[in-house]
Order: sequence, then C-alpha cells, then structure tokens
Amino acid sequence: MTDTAAPRHPFDDAVELTPAGDGRFTGHTSANYANMVGPFGGITAATLLRAAAQHPDSLGDPLSLTVNFAGPVAEGAFEISARPVRTNRSTQHWALELTQDGVVATTATAVFGTRRDTWSSDEITAPSVPDADSVAPESFPDFIAWARNYEMRFVEGGIPKTEAVEHPTSTSTLWMRDQPARPLDFAALTAMCDIFFPRVFLRRGQYLPAGTVTLTVYFHADAATLAEQAGDALLGSARAQRFGKGYFDQSAELWGRDGVLLATTHQLVYFKG
Repeated sequence: MTDTAAPRHPFDDAVELTPAGDGRFTGHTSANYANMVGPFGGITAATLLRAAAQHPDSLGDPLSLTVNFAGPVAEGAFEISARPVRTNRSTQHWALELTQDGVVATTATAVFGTRRDTWSSDEITAPSVPDADSVAPESFPDFIAWARNYEMRFVEGGIPKTEAVEHPTSTSTLWMRDQPARPLDFAALTAMCDIFFPRVFLRRGQYLPAGTVTLTVYFHADAATLAEQAGDALLGSARAQRFGKGYFDQSAELWGRDGVLLATTHQLVYFKG
C-alpha cells in the first residue's frame, strides 16, 4: 500500500514543541528559518505563541503578543517556560521565556481571551492594489534562508538591489503567503507579522546591520476567520515613523481575503549606519 500522506510543512517542523512538564516545552531551531544572525524573529515569536497555546491551561484565542529579543538565539535546542500569571473571565495573561543552557535569550508576554459579538467598525482599510497573481514574485538573497519559505509579491517598496538607491519613503506593500501554501493559523500569522525587512534597508537602499529588539502583534481575527483564509495570499503594508540614534520603529497591517484586517504589528529595531 502506497503512503499518499502530504509531507509535513517546514513551518510545522520549525515551531514543533515537546511538553516537558510544569509548563515547560523543548524545541530546536530550524535551518530552514535561519536569518543572517540566528533564527528568523518571526519563527521565534510564533514558537513562543505556540507554547502558550499548547499549555493545558490555555484559554481562548491570542489577542496580543509582545516578544523581547534579549539576546541571540543560537542554533540548537532551547526550552520555553509558559506561565499563566492571571486568568479572568474573558482574558488570560501569560509570561514566557526562551532559554538555552540556562541563559535567557527571549522573553514574551501574551494575552489570550474569548471574543464575543459586539458593535464593530474599521477606521483603516486595505490599500487598493492589483491582484496577487498579477504581481511578479521577488526573492531575497540566498543567504537569507527563512525568506525561501514565503512567496512575496511587492506592489511597492521591494527588496533593495545591489546598486544602493535610497528611497524617499520606507513603505512596502506586498502580497505574501507560506511557500508551499499552508492553511493560516495564529502561529503562521505571527511569523508573517515579521516578514517585513527592516525599513532602514529601503530608506538607505542597502543592507545594514539591524535587528528587532521588541515586537508586538495585535490579533483582530478569531480562529474561524483565519481558517476562512485557507492558503490564500495576505496583503501587508509596513512603514517606519522615525529613524535616529541607533533605533527606528516600524508598523504594519495584514489583511486577508475581502480586505478583513487580521493583525496589526509594531516593532523597535536596532541598526548601524
């Protein structure tokens, strides 16, 4: 009998965790999601979120996640501790730590909760852009391994080329999806919130030493809304507000099919140059 089961997606391998008791989980970095230094920050954030979601006391869906990259994550094994610090009727607050050999590399806080039907209104709308299939995909340099796991079709603010042309704006707008395609869930959405390369690359028109210090994601969709997206491309747009004295911020929004806002994200980035 021939085994026709679909191969396991590399994203699921990268965020896989093994329970180790007392709210602890063990995992291992993935070469498929390596960055220039250490793993892709989005995969680290997704793994931390997965730890809270897999905890036996987890309640509801993620509402927010803040990840502080305290130090480099080395290639190899790591441990995550996930602790629900308080559970209320509709929200649950989490403290998380990723350690290697007893040294803290990343800390995080998360808020999970149950959603209910209320009045709703959007004050931001998705940009008017061509359909994803009408935009050509772009590729990062080969040494950025994690980018090979995503299809990226830039409408504006594409990947800087080698000629180092400065740009007047830091805005990038693009269609994105896992490659190969994968049904959307909270972990995958978390990783995509960090898919935007540092805005200083675009403004300066060149690659510079840079790394995220802290990343926050706000989730505006529930699990059912994410499931409706299936493996469709998401539309994302990111820009910075201020560069200076070694740091800059960048903010982004991610929309799904029919322009539904799925997540907003903010981060502070260290840079040289």
